[in-house]
Amino acid sequence: MKVLKFGGTSVGTAQRIQSLVKLVQGDDKKIVVLSAMSGTTNALLELCNLLYNKEHDAAHTAIEVLSNKYTQVVNELISTKEFKTRGAELLKNHFDYLRSFTLDMFTSNEEKAILAQGELLSTALFYLHLQELSIKAVLLPALNFMRLDENDEPQLPYITKHLHNELAKYPTTNLYITQGFICRNAFGEIDNLKRGGSDYSASIIGAAIDATEVQIWTDIDGMHNNDPRVVNKTHAIHALSFDEAAELAYFGAKILHPTCILPAQKKNIPVLLKNTMQPTALGTVISNINATEGIKAVAAKDDICAINIKSDRMLLAHGFLRAVFEIFERFKTSIDMITTSEIAVSLTIDNVKNLNEIINELQEFATVEIEHKQTIICIVGSLPKHTAGYAYKVLASLKDIPLRMVSYGGSSNNISVLINSAHKKDALVALNKGIFGYN
Repeated sequence: MKVLKFGGTSVGTAQRIQSLVKLVQGDDKKIVVLSAMSGTTNALLELCNLLYNKEHDAAHTAIEVLSNKYTQVVNELISTKEFKTRGAELLKNHFDYLRSFTLDMFTSNEEKAILAQGELLSTALFYLHLQELSIKAVLLPALNFMRLDENDEPQLPYITKHLHNELAKYPTTNLYITQGFICRNAFGEIDNLKRGGSDYSASIIGAAIDATEVQIWTDIDGMHNNDPRVVNKTHAIHALSFDEAAELAYFGAKILHPTCILPAQKKNIPVLLKNTMQPTALGTVISNINATEGIKAVAAKDDICAINIKSDRMLLAHGFLRAVFEIFERFKTSIDMITTSEIAVSLTIDNVKNLNEIINELQEFATVEIEHKQTIICIVGSLPKHTAGYAYKVLASLKDIPLRMVSYGGSSNNISVLINSAHKKDALVALNKGIFGYN
């Protein structure tokens, strides 16, 4: 069985939804995972903000705007009178549900229920379209099997058991439709896998059913060697290892959510990145392959905060690093890069929620300097430590770019540099020329 995930742009219009039919048909069994239609999650987040602020008139207006958008989608997607009536009733149920939140107090738990409506709507409309075309399919509610544990991690044994129970109800069906992103938490409440979580859903589902492959369909023909939004010339990478893809996803390659790789990697399930606008394009295959040696791609991660921590003692005291790391662990703040000298540690974080508290604790035994608006540039590939020249090629390409930090040697899959975000475009262009030969 395969798992096919389609993102927001792939279901962003009635025409895009109609184009998915050819991609999901066939005799082989498939679970199709859908995101919310593009723009819907942002609209629902804005609705939640209005409800939090008790701006009920503005909330009613926002609901009507979104309702009108979906009414237009139904009118374009559905052609027969019977199914138009069913589509209108479907929308009424969902939007009456949203309207009900303007009558009572609004809480964070209810926010998760509101955000879930995007995926529930997209899957319901696609399923309705398949029914009108007399294509046999089953709509599987993700809330019946997707569950987080008390640490907000996917509870794979639970998911596996309950997903198989759902599938067993329809043994002759080849096509199943379900929602990405949404789930229940350990208390049974509606929750979600955070932004980009539909990729994660697809990978988790693939691991739960031991899928033959997981396909991630977006609006670009695979993972590229550089950011096409910043540099003029890029190319799709046809094959990556799991580790290479994970590095690229974590350090800014937007096509793939960073959490997506691990469940598939643990079960050795290939992940295909495909383009719904160009379905015949090769895309990118991510698998447990013996990666060909060399640099494959460059990615950039913005909104980085650099922290320089200098010991109050002349030499790096015993226990200094442990004390530093314990503070970040206590505030559940991950560190991306780190370099050390005899008396100082420089590191980077991308979550500044608890930055003031972290600084206050660090200043009890160190001098702390902060730099915002930094960018990590990550150069990814198969870079064996015994092979010379990769670091030189990277640094030579960046000879005109001021480098704040350099990290090399911790992994055989990446070389990372930290720069001021003002130099990001120049750095990506320089690497595109120096490494890949694009002028």
